[in-house]
Amino acid sequence: MHFVIKLFPEIIIKSAPVRKRFIKQLRENLRRLLQVHGCEAQVSSEWDKLEILAPNASQEDAAIIAELLGNTPGIANYSEVRQYPLGDFDQVADLLWPMYGEQMKDRTFCVRVKRSGKHAFNSVEAERQIGGRLLARSDGASVCLDQPDVKIQLEIRGSQLFVIEKINPGLGGFPLGTQEAVMSLISGGFDSTVASYLTMKRGLRTHFCFFNLGGRAHELGVKEVAWYLWQKYGASHRVKFITVPFEEVVAEILTKVTDSQMGVVLKRMMYRAAGEVARSWNVDALVTGESVAQVSSQTLPNLAVIDSVTDLLTIRPLVTMDKNDIIDIARHIGTEDFAANMPEYCGVISVKPTTRARPERIEQEERNFDFAVLEKAIADRREENIDEMMDNIVGLPSVEVFASPQPGMVILDIRHPDEILRKPLQAGMAQVRAEPFFSLQNRFKNLDQNSRYLLYCDKGVMSQLHAELLREEGFENVALYKPGG
Repeated sequence: MHFVIKLFPEIIIKSAPVRKRFIKQLRENLRRLLQVHGCEAQVSSEWDKLEILAPNASQEDAAIIAELLGNTPGIANYSEVRQYPLGDFDQVADLLWPMYGEQMKDRTFCVRVKRSGKHAFNSVEAERQIGGRLLARSDGASVCLDQPDVKIQLEIRGSQLFVIEKINPGLGGFPLGTQEAVMSLISGGFDSTVASYLTMKRGLRTHFCFFNLGGRAHELGVKEVAWYLWQKYGASHRVKFITVPFEEVVAEILTKVTDSQMGVVLKRMMYRAAGEVARSWNVDALVTGESVAQVSSQTLPNLAVIDSVTDLLTIRPLVTMDKNDIIDIARHIGTEDFAANMPEYCGVISVKPTTRARPERIEQEERNFDFAVLEKAIADRREENIDEMMDNIVGLPSVEVFASPQPGMVILDIRHPDEILRKPLQAGMAQVRAEPFFSLQNRFKNLDQNSRYLLYCDKGVMSQLHAELLREEGFENVALYKPGG
């Protein structure tokens, strides 16, 4: 397999040293990702593109490589190409006809050629000669240079011919690691997940900071969506997931702060905590999913008062975006279902929240707050490597494991729908039902509780966490399916 990767245009216009650094970083990112996925391939780079050669790749490997290229920041587009020795125009037409002859029937087509090296012809002449030979063979085909039904794309480099198959869009943006690190305040909803994705896409190594306002289910849900974002768009770089226990901070606010001011004070406490955590990891900017006037705490006066508690830069990628546009991006990147099924814990709900907070009023309210509570929350934070955090969740009930289902048991495949489609579970005659993990906690109570359910995922980590959580909630009809275990 041979893939050609085109750089995001903003990389190409950089100065020579910056461009060289960006290309080197993208090359290293791809090498790491390919190694993690067990794909044997060589990654090389030129001034305006990268290439991946995987001569022994299986179809499964090729699909993995294509998916990685589609989700790696810094890539404008990528295509799978097939390389052949360059013959004369008749030989090239003979090579292309089995590939495109049937597609061209009764349709418009054109041939596009990019050429480098010394040849007795130019690119336009090659297009005309090859296209003419294909046209003469085709039944009902016609040439259209503007918007053809079939576009045959070729590259001629020296003595080699490259036939470019479908060109697929990349993410764009900058390679991860070319920009400084940031810390995203993630709640698991639409806004914070989209904001995190946008910073990752722009090349910012994005750590995650979660303020737990109460509830194990919420923490697990946020960890799942953070892991999903990292694994899909940022796995070339290890990042931290930091959990700050904020239940006592919320309780302090509820008892010490006037109702209308609670929302702004809570945000200020989060920013104070996040700022201290960020500095401990040499991170100089925070990321939030705030959008102007979406909710009461996000008016310009309120945001100004909130920002004043930290001297760190606050990046708000969604600041002028409409909610529908944010949801569209969430749907596109795969976080919509996570957000829609995320357990919510509204720490403080004001009856008439202020939309024009005044610094002096907020400072007066905060004089009643015991800052030792905030300091304790910061000190009690839990910092985990995101690739290891699912293995670190403890304190839940143990769950029985089955290597093969018994009669009457139903296997719930809780993997992401994309993963199920790519690699369907084979379980013999057993009944298998898809119940993605991000909706399982909400939907399980609606299942037939007279049945026994076995949860399944590839590594067994996610299935065990959800089975333990369901057992904790009182569902005794849950176990694990680990084939071959």
